[in-house]
Parts: sequence; structure tokens; C-alpha cells
Amino acid sequence: MKEFWSSRIRDMVPYTPGEQPRGRTFIKLNTNENPYPPAPGALEAIRAAANGDLRLYPDPEATELRAALAKFHGVKEEQVFVGNGSDEILAFCFAAFFGPEQPVVFPDVTYSFYPVYAGLFGIEYRTIPLREDFSLPVEDFLGKNGGVILPNPNAPTGRALALADVERLCKGNPDVAVVIDEAYVDFGTETALSLLDTCPNLLVVRTMSKSRSLAGMRLGYAVGSANLIAALRCVKDSFNSYTLDRVALAAAKASVEDAAYFSETCQKIAATREGTARRLTELGFEVCPSKANFLFVRFPGRSGKELLDGLREAGILVRWWNQPRIADHLRITIGTEEEMDALVEALRRLTRGEGN
Repeated sequence: MKEFWSSRIRDMVPYTPGEQPRGRTFIKLNTNENPYPPAPGALEAIRAAANGDLRLYPDPEATELRAALAKFHGVKEEQVFVGNGSDEILAFCFAAFFGPEQPVVFPDVTYSFYPVYAGLFGIEYRTIPLREDFSLPVEDFLGKNGGVILPNPNAPTGRALALADVERLCKGNPDVAVVIDEAYVDFGTETALSLLDTCPNLLVVRTMSKSRSLAGMRLGYAVGSANLIAALRCVKDSFNSYTLDRVALAAAKASVEDAAYFSETCQKIAATREGTARRLTELGFEVCPSKANFLFVRFPGRSGKELLDGLREAGILVRWWNQPRIADHLRITIGTEEEMDALVEALRRLTRGEGN
């Protein structure tokens, strides 16, 4: 029953997040969370910010955080926008840059929030098929569209797009915005930030949920030209001027300032990813080349749902989609070495028919 619902959302299918388990302890490899804690300085900043000043509104300009991010990335403060997680910023992008004139384009196998946002804002979209190996056919994204949005590395495949190809996307679509969602870029992909000076239509969106271990704080940001950032601010201030609270702002700033810890944890996750990929390949899995903090895998002759259920029974959660082209694949977040040992052993048993 949808009485009183707006016609805009009556037929919408909302995004479904990964399971957050209750009542049982699982090895949780289904939502691409970082297995390591936030930077020590971020935790100290959270404790310090939880004081009597919480009675006051936070800085709506996020001045100190934007300054820290601008310094970290070598850009100007007016080129940085912050928000309540990168998902919020991506939603703002659909409202700010894409309209009714031409459909926005994105891959057919990609982040499943994109079609949800398009539906919410009444924007037409067109999906472009990835190649058989899940690589991106850049030429099919050039021209005759109302904008481009895609993750790099892609989700859920983990495949990365070369910087030269990102530049082709921007220069091949000079009259529309090109949004590159770099949620996973810190685990081994070259960022597109170096293209900002020559590509005024490029916006790079980042999250602090993955590489900075702050998923519980909901922190994201975007970097682009002052013009694009002004459009995002226009949308934000039409919804809510205070998208980040005082505690989140303090945690984010401290995390950005601890470059050594950030680099160390990213390198550990990348090394564990490569080791796990080798072990799964030895078991007979097909493993998509990944530069993210997850692996996209399939085992020939076994359904993805069967492996998903078997792993859940063994106390391990991974992600599966009942969608064309990828229904036999699993997306597996990279956890600690011990968690990946448990995963590989469980998959060995399942694929050898040994049970749990």
C-alpha cells in the first residue's frame, strides 16, 4: 500500500545495501569496509570533539577540513566540496549536472546506486555494456550523452581505467560533466586529479569509508573546478547546509593529516588482495584483475548463489547480485590476513564438495 506516496517514487526500487548482521558473529566481507581501525589521531579527535560544543551547529563551510584536503591533494580550497558520505555527493551530482536534454551514461555492470539516483531525479539514463572481460569500451562513452558517471576502479568488478582513458572520456565529452567515482582509488589506481587543470568538466568524488576506515562517520568529498564545486554547493544548500557534524569534521581532518598511517593500511590491503587472488586462482577460480579493496570472482560450473549460501553457513558474508552477466560472481572484500585464510579454506571445502 503506497497511499500518499509521490508518483516520483511509487514505482522506484531503492538501493539495497550489504547485509549488516545481527545476532551472530560473521567474518564480514560484504560491504568493502576497511579491516583496520581509523588513524589513531582520528580517534583522539573524535573524543576531543565530543564536548559541550555539540550544542552549536558545525561549520557549514567545513573550512578546516577543506583546507586539509586541499593541501593533501595540492589544489585550492574552492576546488573541494565535502558531504555526508560519497553517496550523498553522488546524489548531488545527478541533481547538479545531469538533466532532461540527453541521457546520462554509465556501464551496465557498475555501482547500483546510479540508476536509483537517475530515477529519483527523473533523469533518463543509458547503460553501455562492458566488454566480456569487464573492461570499459571508452569509445562507446564519447559524445551524444548528457553526462558520464562511472567508478574507477569499477564496482563491483575492481577493474581500473588508465589515466589516459579517463582523459579521453573528458575531452571526448567537452560539453557535459564527467564524474569519476574514486571510492577505491587508494588501493592501486592512478587518480584523475592531475587532469583537473586541463579538463574543466571533470569532477572526482572520493570517500573516507574505505581507505580511511571511517565508514561509520559518513564522510565524502569531491574535487573539481570552482565552477563544478559551486554547483554542488547550490544543491547542498537547497537541501541542508549542515551535512557534516562537528565530530565527523574533526575525525576527517585528523585522518587526512596522518598520511603515514593512511599509506600503510592501503599497502597492507593491496598486498593481501594480491595474495588472496593468487590463492583463489590456484583453487580454480576466475578472478577479475582488481585495483580495489575487493575481488570479483567466479568458480566455473558453480552458481554464485550456491557459493554465497555456503559461505554464509560457514560464517562468512560476501556480496552477490542476481543480475545478468554477474549472477555467478561474488564480490569479496579484502579483510585481514586471518580473515582471508578462513575465506580461502571455506571456498576450498565448498568447491571440493567437503562441506563446512
